[in-house]
Amino acid sequence: MVNERILQEISRDDYFSDAVRYFWDKRASQAEDQNNRGVKDQGSRSEATGGKHMDGFFSLIETLLLDVGVPAEDICTRKRNLDLPGFFRAEKQWDLIVIKHRPEGEKELVAVLELKSQKGPSFGNNINNRTEEVLGSAYDLWTAYREGAFKTSPSPWLGYMLLLEDCDKSRKSVRNNEPHFDVFPEFKNASYAERYHQTCLRLVRERVYSEVCYLLADQEEKMKARNYSEPDEMLAGTRFLRSLCSHLNNFYELK
Repeated sequence: MVNERILQEISRDDYFSDAVRYFWDKRASQAEDQNNRGVKDQGSRSEATGGKHMDGFFSLIETLLLDVGVPAEDICTRKRNLDLPGFFRAEKQWDLIVIKHRPEGEKELVAVLELKSQKGPSFGNNINNRTEEVLGSAYDLWTAYREGAFKTSPSPWLGYMLLLEDCDKSRKSVRNNEPHFDVFPEFKNASYAERYHQTCLRLVRERVYSEVCYLLADQEEKMKARNYSEPDEMLAGTRFLRSLCSHLNNFYELK
């Protein structure tokens, strides 16, 4: 079992604060770097196209895995091969994978994580694309699993983390387009933040993902000790990480 020190650490109220601060700083530095080089991306795209702004979260989760006793060679991150076979496509590159290497040479797919973020102003242009992407990726992986793509691996833990900018535009009520039928009540005039909230809840309740972590962060509050919020306990970071550690217990003798 995971020891009490680690459980207390992941239960801290500001556990993700350094990663959130890194997120904002990295986006700003990428935009400045592109401007200095004369690269002109539209809107805030220059902050996103450089990548690596979620590296603070990758580092935090990788450190947790190592702390609880997962061997380094079993953890695949950005530095190593992250491709897994799909069913409707040849392969997909995920964000973090845990693969247990057994002494007899067999491999078991233990955990798969996808980490995403969205910053304004184009919430409306991106929310449907992001939802279709997260649903399609999960369906593709679970179908590949059913069809034996991962050999004799037990069912893996599939996690999704989303960091959304907390601002007036993401909190503002959005009018629905309903030319033929009504949208579900939870989406009626809901803000983009609430639409993402409902989507993330459904991903868990419908067992599309094992767990989902949904965070909101305001750039103006990045220097606060607690610089993000968790709109729903069911989608909180502590629940997300405890679930991951619980699943790992089935494969490793955790510290």
